[in-house]
Amino acid sequence: MYSGHIRGKWFLGICLIVTMFLKVPFRCVAEDNNIQARLARMPRPWTRKVHRITMQEYEATLAYWAKKYSRILTLTTAGRSAEGTPIHLLTITDPTTNDADKQVCLITSLHGGPERTGTTTILHLIEWLLDDSPDAMTTRRRQVILLMPINNPHAFFVTDRFGNANGIDPYTGGGPQNWDFKTMTYKALDKSPEIKAFLSVVDRYRPEMHADIHGTGLQEYPADKLGDRSRYQGQTMFEVTGSAYSNYALRPWDWRVTEAIIAAGVKAGYGSDRFEADAQRAYWGPAMGPIADRLWRGRPNFYTAQYSYAKYHTMLATLEVGWEASGVARLKGLLEIGNAHWQQDVQAGYPVNRVRSLVGHYVTAWGSTACERRRSRIELWKRQPEFSQALLYPQTDGRDTYIVATTQEAAELLDSAPEQFVSNVSALKFVNADTIKAFVDAGPEIKLYTERGKASTDAKLRPIQCGISFRLRIPYRNPELLDVRLNGHALLKSASDGYQTWFANGFTQVQINVSPARAKTLSLFAITCAYRPDVTRSYGWSPPPEVTRRLNKQLP
Repeated sequence: MYSGHIRGKWFLGICLIVTMFLKVPFRCVAEDNNIQARLARMPRPWTRKVHRITMQEYEATLAYWAKKYSRILTLTTAGRSAEGTPIHLLTITDPTTNDADKQVCLITSLHGGPERTGTTTILHLIEWLLDDSPDAMTTRRRQVILLMPINNPHAFFVTDRFGNANGIDPYTGGGPQNWDFKTMTYKALDKSPEIKAFLSVVDRYRPEMHADIHGTGLQEYPADKLGDRSRYQGQTMFEVTGSAYSNYALRPWDWRVTEAIIAAGVKAGYGSDRFEADAQRAYWGPAMGPIADRLWRGRPNFYTAQYSYAKYHTMLATLEVGWEASGVARLKGLLEIGNAHWQQDVQAGYPVNRVRSLVGHYVTAWGSTACERRRSRIELWKRQPEFSQALLYPQTDGRDTYIVATTQEAAELLDSAPEQFVSNVSALKFVNADTIKAFVDAGPEIKLYTERGKASTDAKLRPIQCGISFRLRIPYRNPELLDVRLNGHALLKSASDGYQTWFANGFTQVQINVSPARAKTLSLFAITCAYRPDVTRSYGWSPPPEVTRRLNKQLP
C-alpha cells in the first residue's frame, strides 16, 4: 500500500523536474496530442478555390440569359463606369400581367468589388427568378424586379477595393458633402458615373423597395497579400439583415419587415445578427456623447442608397451575406412581402404608402393600382413637409378627427380654439361648417392640437394632383360607424372616392379616399368620424373596500 504510494510520489517528482527543465506545463504533451487529433478532424475548405468571375464570363452570361429568357428578361445598359465599362440593368417580370399594378423592387450591390458575395448572391437570385417554380412565377406576375449585379466594374474586376477609378465608393458616395440636400442631387457625377447610373434607374422606376447586398470581401487584405485574388472556399462573415453596422439609418422603417426577412433565412438554416437588439445597447444620439461607450456602435449617416428614400419614400434594406444560399433565401422572403398584403393591409405590396403621421393618423397614397399609388406617394412625399395637421384634444372614445391643411393659406385657418376653427372655415365653399360645429359641440374636447408644416418657398403651389387618402384607426374590432365626413359632407363607402374599412393589427382601419378630381379642388381636409364601440370599456381604480370603510369612519 505505502510502497505504491511512494513510487507514485517519485514518478510525480521526476515529471515535475522534467517539466521545469523543459519549461512546459505539466500534461502538455498529452494535451498536444489531444488537440492535434481534434484539429485533424476540422474541415479545410480553404484548400479549395472560389472561381473568380471574369468580365468576359459576366458579359457572356448576361447575353445568354437575355436571349434564352427574352420573354421575361430585358437587358439594358444603365450607364458606364469611369473607364467606359457597361453597367448593366436586368429587368425581370411577366409581360402577360399589367405593369400598372406591379410593385417595383430594385436589387443592387453598391459595395460590390471586394465584397463579392453581394454580386454572386444576385446572380444566384436571377437564376431563381428565371425558373418556373411557383414562387418565382408569382413574383414575376406581381412585381417588376430590377437587378444591378455589378455597380462598380472597376472594383469587381480590377482592384478589389471599394473606390471607382477616381477613388469614389458608390456605396457611401464619398460622404454627405457630395450631396445637395435641398435639391437632392449628387454633386460629383463627373467623378462617379457609377452613381449616376444608379440614380438614373431610381429616378426612372421610383421603386417601392431597394435592397443592397453586401458580403464577404477582400478589402481588409493589404494589396501585397491579395496574390492572384482567387479567394478560398470557407471565408465567411457573421450575417446581418436589414441595416449596416456603420449607418443605422440605412434600414427598413418597419422592424417587422426585417424580422420577416430574417425568418426566411432561419427557415433555410441561416441566422442573422440583429444589431443593437442582439448587442443589448440603446441608440446613440448627439446629446448622449458622454455615454457613447455604452451605446450602439452605429451612427446615423447618409449613403447613396438613401437617395431613393429621401426622394421617393422607397423602403431600404441591406443584407450582409456569408453564403449565397442564405442571401437568396432572405431575398425570397423580402420579395414575398411585395407579393402579399402586408400586415393585412387592404392593398398588396410593400408598406410604403404612409407619408405623414400624427399620433396614429396618417396621410397615405391614393389609388387602386400600384402605379396610381406610386404617383400619389411621390407627390405627397415631396409635399408633406408643408402639410399642417390637427385633431381635437383630448382624444375621446366614440369620436375621431383628423385635419390636414395642404397649403399655407389653409393652415392659417387652424386655431387651438375649436369654435374659432369652425368660424374660420365657414367661409370656405367646400366646407359644411354647420355639421362640423355639430360634431364639435357633441364632444368634450377643449382644444385643437396642431402641428404646423414648414413654410413653402413656392408661392404658386398647385393643389394635390394625384389624389390623397387618410387613415384613421379605431381601437375596436366591430364598431358601428355612425357618421364619416370630409369637410362636413357625409361619405359613402368607396375605394376611390369615399371611405373603406377593414380590421388589421387590433384596429378597425378607416381609410378616407379623395380622388384626384376632388383633391384638386381642396386645400383643407377635415375628417370627422363618430362610431359606437362594440364593447364597453372603462378605466380608473378604487381602493380596497376595507380602506374605504376605514376612511369613511374617520370622516366627521
